[in-house]
Amino acid sequence: MALGACGKLSEWIAGWILLILNTVLLLEGIAMLSLGLWLRLNNDTKGLFEMATFSTSAFVIGVTVLITLGSVLLGVVAFGAFSAYKENRWALGLFAVLLTVLAGSVAVLGVLAYARRDEVGAQLLEFYSTAYALYVALKDPAIAVTLMLFHSAFHCCGYLGGLLELNVVKQTCPKPSSVWEIVSACPAVIPRAIESKAPVVMGIFLGTGGVLLAALACTVILIKNIKKGARVAQW
Repeated sequence: MALGACGKLSEWIAGWILLILNTVLLLEGIAMLSLGLWLRLNNDTKGLFEMATFSTSAFVIGVTVLITLGSVLLGVVAFGAFSAYKENRWALGLFAVLLTVLAGSVAVLGVLAYARRDEVGAQLLEFYSTAYALYVALKDPAIAVTLMLFHSAFHCCGYLGGLLELNVVKQTCPKPSSVWEIVSACPAVIPRAIESKAPVVMGIFLGTGGVLLAALACTVILIKNIKKGARVAQW
């Protein structure tokens, strides 16, 4: 009786934790997919995806990665929610396999990003340069969101810095933390920040992998309890 109650309690806790983790992954997936599709389908930027020039390659790859990762996360979350709702252990087993593959992929990406941080910094700067040039020329809201994400993450402002930057770009820049601070230009900040914060970036990837592994652990608990419940029902 006590063992049965413990089993039910562990199943209930695992179910709620899995729901919370799925919600986190759902929000991440929606954010990535929305921004990626906005940049991909916008009339002002979709022409870039038909060009093969080096100056736009990082931008195109970055948007494609956003769309792909967002779609994969939403697909995995939807399948996990369906499996948990139906309490089908075979579907949950497949969900566990998907989580394992996704967690492993995220961890590998984190390690590669750390090992090739110089190359990552150069590619990010190329991506930023393309977005900056497009925003100055087109004033597109989708690209403004991209610039704001860069400026907020790296605490930088455009190509000229907070003091000399164009007013249209300044609107996307972070505010100085003090009266005396002058926000630096992004080309000088981004590669240096990637180099100095490479362990943090790897930690973010590994942390995401940890969230996926936590979801995997909860899924395994649910599978075991469902299997145990099926055996008890047979008796």
